[in-house]
Amino acid sequence: MPHERSATDIGRPPFTSYQLDTAYDEMFTPLGHVREHYRALYERLNELNLAQLMQRQRYADAAFLNQGITFTVYGEDSSTERIFPYDLLPRIITAGEWAPVERGLAQRITALNHFLHDIYHEGKIFKDGVIPRDLVLTCQHYRREMRNVSVPRDTYITVVGTDLVRVPDGSFAVLEDNLRVPSGVSYMLTNRAVMKRAFPRLFANIGVRPIDHYGKTLLTTLRGLAPPHRPEPTIVLLTPGVFNSAYFEHTFLARQMGIELVEGRDLLCHDNIVYMRTTAGLRRVDVIYRRVDDDFIDPLAFRPDSILGVPGLLNAYRSGNVALANAVGTGVADDKAVYAYVPAIIRYYLGEEPVLQNVETYLCDKADDRAYVLEHLDELVVKAVGESGGYGMLIGPHSTREQRETFRSLILDNPRNYIAQPTLSLSRAPCFIDEQVEPRHIDLRPYVLNGEQVTIVPGGLTRVALRRGSLVVNSSQGGGSKDTWVLFE
Repeated sequence: MPHERSATDIGRPPFTSYQLDTAYDEMFTPLGHVREHYRALYERLNELNLAQLMQRQRYADAAFLNQGITFTVYGEDSSTERIFPYDLLPRIITAGEWAPVERGLAQRITALNHFLHDIYHEGKIFKDGVIPRDLVLTCQHYRREMRNVSVPRDTYITVVGTDLVRVPDGSFAVLEDNLRVPSGVSYMLTNRAVMKRAFPRLFANIGVRPIDHYGKTLLTTLRGLAPPHRPEPTIVLLTPGVFNSAYFEHTFLARQMGIELVEGRDLLCHDNIVYMRTTAGLRRVDVIYRRVDDDFIDPLAFRPDSILGVPGLLNAYRSGNVALANAVGTGVADDKAVYAYVPAIIRYYLGEEPVLQNVETYLCDKADDRAYVLEHLDELVVKAVGESGGYGMLIGPHSTREQRETFRSLILDNPRNYIAQPTLSLSRAPCFIDEQVEPRHIDLRPYVLNGEQVTIVPGGLTRVALRRGSLVVNSSQGGGSKDTWVLFE
């Protein structure tokens, strides 16, 4: 257990119980000095008494409640939806820290887009031995139906939410890529709106880069995917419906873009053209921002029991009459085993060294890696390659013997389905919890839009492990979020 040192000498309340350890602290240096870009926030917090901070927190909670900002925890009987937990204190990133993140994310999405086009066409990366063919072809998200299919502008990836962590030396590393139906951007935008009212003077004076343009930029990006003969395209957002965990986000983004929110039953295909049912009759649809997984998007092509998709949609897509964002089959690059090869993918397609590093990853379908993982289950984080949201995961240091034995059996039964990584000491940031400021572990999910140019929203969703000592930031596992401020200077 790392040695902890009281940080009472770094300030008066509300920091009297704040403790530093070996993890990188976003606000304080290892010696307990306030980092310069956090000084204004630190001083403002010390100007406020406990009652004033609690008042601001109550305002923020009420704003989320009144807007119906919720998420769903599947598998719980108590309730369907919960108010999304929000921490009052912003996470602050300097312009100098953000610059390599922007370069690295743009590099990564460009390389992965080349990769997806290649594996569904020539397969040069297989022939050159950069990544095993079997690894890709056995991926549960690989879609043979997409072989030799031309997608609009050769753009497979339109929206990405890449999970970054800051490691003890202060640098950022990529923990995983989210390319299928990345979520959370509505919480990022709402966090910002609430924060502007919670700390208006501080926000106005510190020089924070705006993120309000996200909806407009997303709409422009989607418009660029439309068939060329459709100069005024109809764009819709396809949702699985009200019971989906991210339904609030679907309605939020549809409003932001001024487009229709539709379910599968609202669309139909005729002669390989997609139409939307309206009160005025059928209306042709040109671009679908889909928040439905591949498996459920077309019951004629994938799962026949799906009632969420549109029969015939895949044929309309392959005919070039409608665009989908993201493209069918992008989940290959979402696979946590493929993730281990992304640095090599960047070198292969771009001839560049990765700007952002991967976290060290052990592939359980490799005999040597598997043996190491099975011997060190109590030290590693084990993940199922196709899961998300914190499901299908073992955190070794916090696990029981029974849990480790369960994962041992799972790995031996299906080694391709598991990878392992070291238990990272995620950076920590100050959070207002239980009427005091305490450090909690965080990560960062920036959002990337890939159109005529790559656009990275300055900031993203900082997710917070609200439980003391926890490393799990997913909302479905007890996490929350906070606003992320990227400074102009």
